[in-house]
Amino acid sequence: MKDLLNVQDYLFAVQDVGDWEGEEEHVAETLNDLIHIAWDRLPDDSECEFIDETINGIWEHLRGDMAVIEADFEELVDWVTHYVDSSLDEKM
Repeated sequence: MKDLLNVQDYLFAVQDVGDWEGEEEHVAETLNDLIHIAWDRLPDDSECEFIDETINGIWEHLRGDMAVIEADFEELVDWVTHYVDSSLDEKM
């Protein structure tokens, strides 16, 4: 259940993202924004394990991908929306 978790536990600090050639703050902020968007899309009755896998999957998919820096934010929002929706579809 979503109310048993806190989105703050999933957010990244600058030092958590690793080396992004001076763009670490931008990467952390972008990831955190995407995590908040994903969190808001997840139904309140989602199981904790599913939420954990879905939110952690954002970093797994984007880690080391220059799209985090190079893509328009709206493209990343579209990607995370599709990712969460696909995860929800697979769960059903």
